[in-house]
Amino acid sequence: MSIMRTLPPTAAPISPTDLMYGFYGIANGKLNEKLEREIKEYFGANHAFLVSSGKAALFLILSGLKRLTRKRKVIIPAYTCFSVPSAIRMAGLDIVLCDIRPETLDFDFSQLRDLVDDDTMCVIPTHLFGIPSDVSKVRGLCNNREIFVIEDAAQAMGAASGGKKLGTLGDVAFFSLGRGKNITCGSGGIIITSSGEIADSIQESYSDLEKVPFTEYALNVLETIFLMIFLRPTLFWLPKRLPFLKIGETRFHRTFPVLKFTGFQAGLLHDWRNKLETLNRGRSDNAYGYIERFEFSNGMQIHANGIPYNRFPIYLEGKASKEELCESGNRMGISPMYPFPIHKIQEIKEMFDRRDFEGAETISDTLVTLPTHVLVNEKDKMMIREAVKKFLRQEERNEHTFRQGVGCH
Repeated sequence: MSIMRTLPPTAAPISPTDLMYGFYGIANGKLNEKLEREIKEYFGANHAFLVSSGKAALFLILSGLKRLTRKRKVIIPAYTCFSVPSAIRMAGLDIVLCDIRPETLDFDFSQLRDLVDDDTMCVIPTHLFGIPSDVSKVRGLCNNREIFVIEDAAQAMGAASGGKKLGTLGDVAFFSLGRGKNITCGSGGIIITSSGEIADSIQESYSDLEKVPFTEYALNVLETIFLMIFLRPTLFWLPKRLPFLKIGETRFHRTFPVLKFTGFQAGLLHDWRNKLETLNRGRSDNAYGYIERFEFSNGMQIHANGIPYNRFPIYLEGKASKEELCESGNRMGISPMYPFPIHKIQEIKEMFDRRDFEGAETISDTLVTLPTHVLVNEKDKMMIREAVKKFLRQEERNEHTFRQGVGCH
């Protein structure tokens, strides 16, 4: 990669002022409690928990729900972050996959209806890219069967549906504060719920969490400083070259640490509400620009105004087009998402009896994402448009193909 302007696929910049508050948080042990109170107020939730990562948050939720029921099945989308099945397996639960529809990036509800049974502990609808999942429809399938609904709002913090904030529609929800999420403190996760029963059960594990070891704490601080500097498009070419930072990497972890939130992380989020709303407005505005430029207004459900897309999804004609655009548009932040569906993860693929998930396969083969973050300037948008439009023109000649299983806009 040459040394030139390079956009990250997704970003939530950290300022020098944020960093100063981060160091203040190391010495002030009360910032975590303050942050928990602010989160409960913002979401109108009765309980909030702060932990070391989004997958740690999901693991704690699942561990808490295990104490409340003997059921053991967890239904998730067949195309989602690998951290989700990682947390389920580490919690000792069974993964059940439901296909998703490319035009909604939500469950295939006819299939979900058949999958829900008497051993289903919970269903995890995912607000992928910040696009709202139909949680009310999920709840309709679960409420009378004592099945919990966990919202995966890792990419949707601050987004809303029907006037209600995502994360408040199910029984319990989690957000990620990792690099590139809607707002970040380098890493971290949030759990919210208004259920006293669920909160009490989560608290049993939460109370016993260990602190981040000193060496790891110091490395997290250094990494945050490094990314604060090098996230800028004039310098981002460097971290993309450094494999230890694992930029854009998606992995299945058999085990992972579940630790307390640090004072440094809490300090970095000193002004998180204002910052989140500012960053999300920028994402919504940039997404609106893509919708207008590419004439998506009357297109698929996933292309709607007002959504603070963490990344903006488009479909190409096939896998070859996807790979070509991602290679040529790499410096413009044009990128794929997850490398393959959940049923193809090497460590767990034997669990799924060679089942096919056509929607997830189509998404994996044809989905490309465009950057929406506030570091994207007008010149970047013009370059992205030029890079993308020739592939979309090919799509316009094949509009019928999406409904036959191949993605198009």
